[in-house]
Amino acid sequence: MFIIRRILIANRGEIAVRVIRTCQRLGIEAVLATSGADADSVPARLADRTIMIGPADAYLSVETVVGAAVAAGADAIHPGYGFLAENPRLARACEAAGIIFVGPGAEVLEAAGDKLAARAHAVAAGLPVLPGGPVLPAGPAGPADPAGPADPAGPADAGALAQRIGYPVLVKAAGGGGGRGLRVVRDPAALAEAVAVASAEAQAAFGDPRVYLERYVSPARHVEVQLLGDGQDVIHLGDRDCSVQRRHQKLVEEAPAPLLGETLRVSMRVAAVALGLQLKYQGLGTVEFLVDTRRAAFWFLEINARIQVEHPVTEAVTGLDLVEEQIAIAEGRGLRLSQASVGFAGHAIECRINAEDPAAGFRPSPGTVTSAVFPAGPGIRVDTHIQAGSAVPPQYDSLLAKLVVSGADRPQALARLRGALARCQVAGVTTTLPLLSAMAGDARFAAGGVEVGWLARWRERETPSVRDENG
Repeated sequence: MFIIRRILIANRGEIAVRVIRTCQRLGIEAVLATSGADADSVPARLADRTIMIGPADAYLSVETVVGAAVAAGADAIHPGYGFLAENPRLARACEAAGIIFVGPGAEVLEAAGDKLAARAHAVAAGLPVLPGGPVLPAGPAGPADPAGPADPAGPADAGALAQRIGYPVLVKAAGGGGGRGLRVVRDPAALAEAVAVASAEAQAAFGDPRVYLERYVSPARHVEVQLLGDGQDVIHLGDRDCSVQRRHQKLVEEAPAPLLGETLRVSMRVAAVALGLQLKYQGLGTVEFLVDTRRAAFWFLEINARIQVEHPVTEAVTGLDLVEEQIAIAEGRGLRLSQASVGFAGHAIECRINAEDPAAGFRPSPGTVTSAVFPAGPGIRVDTHIQAGSAVPPQYDSLLAKLVVSGADRPQALARLRGALARCQVAGVTTTLPLLSAMAGDARFAAGGVEVGWLARWRERETPSVRDENG
């Protein structure tokens, strides 16, 4: 076991603030790697030390981040989420430099980051997967898919595979997620173009043009299970519903997933742990599933090998500090919890307040925040990195704050959500606050269990124009 005394945080925004606060509570010196665009940010002022790493894209350079950690004398690097958080090159570079990487090892990151490899591991662990398989041979060869064709099919074979799967199909990027390289295809005549566009998007976003097809299931819900492992044992920390999405990206999350039958909930949690054990998972990870509650069926989607944006709802219902647990695992202390010792109480909902214009297809709204007022009170938590005068640079993700509410049950959490949203004020940039407030008051959302396409359909009723499911 090694005691971490100084951590370099290789990230920005609200997750940097989040990690800084836990480090300082634990007596660990928090050193923030910051780009020139973030030199005067709230995280930079909260950190014990800052180290300038260069221009706006410096967060994506393995060499720059590891060099900063060495220069700072850091014992460990916490990557947050996004940027290099799931990059196996960073994990290997940390090992070579004698620095602890707060996250899974490189082999697990490779298996989780390659969606075809993750799918193969899921099948090996006994998880259900949707019919599908790879359709583009460009880029590094992926593993054979036990649930799909034995070998990757060329673009000309995509039509045949789609016919075997059955329309509609989903074209997905093998090398990454976040809604990039993702296309829904309902008409066989549109398949070739969708594969080409998705492959180009994947190449631009991830440097990997490989895509694959899966059967598209709709209506369905997006439910995920939080894992914590130490490389030997794995436990779950409950489930979350992430079905309220725009452009295939999450906007609202809650824990536990509402209106999920207990048998289905237990089966998903058991399946997620089985995959964690298959991977010998170390650290925090999230197994995502597509769920058809009408048929009480679920299918593996992917595994995210990092802390999630929506982790606060799990903290709210378990009483745990997930960043603290990450650090403990990284120090080699092993799991400090047993499955039986993990308790769940109440209900929590998180809303992402983004600098985006919903009326313009969620177009980012960079600028300067002229005022920011957030609520406080019982069952209310706000994770943010902004205040009056904060810059919202165009180079980065548009997330400004996460409003997290909790209550003894979902109705109480909903009531707190509506009141808290009404007291949120952010000026200077366009935000998703009006949309979130209107949605929180909707009867269907209040009933719970909305499906992935619900937000787009609801907005179509509320506004004259919305984008289709491909964004």
